[in-house]
Amino acid sequence: MAKLNVNGKAVDVAAEPDTPLLWVLREQVGLTGTKFGCGLAQCGACTVHIDGAPVRSCVMPVSAVKPSQKIVTIEGLSKDASHAIQKAWLAMDVPQCGYCQSGMIMAAAALLKKKPKPTDKDIDDAMTNICRCGTYQQVRAAIHMAAGSAGRKA
Repeated sequence: MAKLNVNGKAVDVAAEPDTPLLWVLREQVGLTGTKFGCGLAQCGACTVHIDGAPVRSCVMPVSAVKPSQKIVTIEGLSKDASHAIQKAWLAMDVPQCGYCQSGMIMAAAALLKKKPKPTDKDIDDAMTNICRCGTYQQVRAAIHMAAGSAGRKA
């Protein structure tokens, strides 16, 4: 039995210690916004925050998460899609197929928390998520919009 703090709520889950956090969140906690993409921590579709840091949950064993650590999924980022990055995502028409978007949004939100006014280089360095639709320019523009900047060069 593992104790987790997910989106501000304490949850008990029964999982083998090596079960990836992604599967615990999706199958036991019922939060399906976090997606499975590659299972290798390459694509970023599974990105969640642990104590504010972006983490690829497909390779994070549930046993590595302490009960005191705060896990935030896309469902916990805001109750009504009112987070600045979510608003900017919609305003800039970032989603196409949408599959990678929850991971992208979580990575972008972590970036803005760390660097409220990121440069293009900051964004390029932080946003290592893969988007098969190729919306990288819209992603960059949306991050700048959420940051209240018009697009700053490195």
